[in-house]
Amino acid sequence: MTRTLITGGLVITAAEEVHADVLIEGGRIAALAAPGSQRWSADRVIDATDTYVIPGGVDAHTHMELPFGGTFASDTFETGTRAAAWGGTTTIVDFAVQSVGRSLTEGFDTWMEKANGRCAIDYGFHMIVSDVNGATLREMDALVAQGVTSFKLFTAYPGVFYSDDGQILRAMQQASGNGGLIMAHAENGLAIDVLVQQALARGERDPRHHGEVRKVLLEAEATHRVIQLARVAGAPLYVVHVSADEALAEIVTARDKGLPVFGETCPQYLFLSTDNLAEPDFEGAKYVCSTPLRPREHQAALWRGLRTDDLQVVSTDHCPFCFSGQKELGRGDFSKIPNGLPGVENRMDLLHQGVVDGHITRRRWIEIACAAPARMFGLYGRKGTIAPGADADVVIYDPAAEQTLSASTHHMNVDYNAYEGKRVRGKVRTVLSRGEVIIDNGAYTGHAGHGAFLPRGVTQYLG
Repeated sequence: MTRTLITGGLVITAAEEVHADVLIEGGRIAALAAPGSQRWSADRVIDATDTYVIPGGVDAHTHMELPFGGTFASDTFETGTRAAAWGGTTTIVDFAVQSVGRSLTEGFDTWMEKANGRCAIDYGFHMIVSDVNGATLREMDALVAQGVTSFKLFTAYPGVFYSDDGQILRAMQQASGNGGLIMAHAENGLAIDVLVQQALARGERDPRHHGEVRKVLLEAEATHRVIQLARVAGAPLYVVHVSADEALAEIVTARDKGLPVFGETCPQYLFLSTDNLAEPDFEGAKYVCSTPLRPREHQAALWRGLRTDDLQVVSTDHCPFCFSGQKELGRGDFSKIPNGLPGVENRMDLLHQGVVDGHITRRRWIEIACAAPARMFGLYGRKGTIAPGADADVVIYDPAAEQTLSASTHHMNVDYNAYEGKRVRGKVRTVLSRGEVIIDNGAYTGHAGHGAFLPRGVTQYLG
């Protein structure tokens, strides 16, 4: 049984910061001890002097190989999980998709087949529910028993993923009985479609209009609505990719009432804005995603929500489409631009820059990027922390290293970087997944198929 010893680093978890030696045995954390206090023997010793020793990141919102807008997300499970590892993320929770007229089980099996034997890191699945009916509701119970314990519904994308209020209520009622967590993409899709057609009729066809028609008030309205439906159903609710102050305010109001309502935001809403959507020569298409980028003034509210725990998680909504040949499908019609941004490789570094900039503390960085997503989706204790018994998903992170984010150096399978040219402080040095070194001082040493499927428990946020 291989033993690894990590010495000399500052161990940072959501709960504490302590200089400690970390002993890994059999793919798990075996023990922590004051530096030099134990004479542990090890097959491999990693010197972490002057670095942080942190849990591997948990990105709870990715879309590898997602079919969308007549094309597919450009990262496969192999390329996308490898890129995640480069960025210090050691677990993803992706989305299996139910097609309208098909069963949840068929969708789950299809995505399991896509991922099986290809992932560099561990992975789980949420289930996108596109067709709520009696059979679907019964299948939800069976999937919870199999470790798929979260279900995403959409108030957006009529004709594709959209569910009406009655369908959403029925799914929430089912989840309230089986322990599942309902995730909601909250935008008023029916109203947005009206505004899209009106904008196109006026000749407003550039990428910037994508953000203008997907109005803040329509995100806030849908957020309010799904919260009220969850109250009626007696179900917990997780609102994905919150982008706007007004939508966050609806979550804050609910949480102030003591309701089990949770929120997620993404790095793009913390660092990018409508200024990017307005870049000339169709460059703005690179930044088309939904919910859309907002004016910069919303960023302060989102950072504040992360500090106050009104937003619990930062995920990426990683759904990359190349500019050439994919984003270009929408030249002359912004509504045909595939919606999605790359980011799975950059999340941990961008959030560390949030520490450097004074937006959050180091422990809060680990909370929102590692511990909270693990707790939210039934993985904590195994993932998201460094403690005896946890999986040895460990990142040696150099807080002093500087880097420039760029498509020329990233490992995501996409031809641009949404943060091109941004200087950040902090960089991954070494990554271990279940005790196996998969990134080692700037070299990838992992392999496809190392990643294991994770059956998840129910959310650990509820008493």
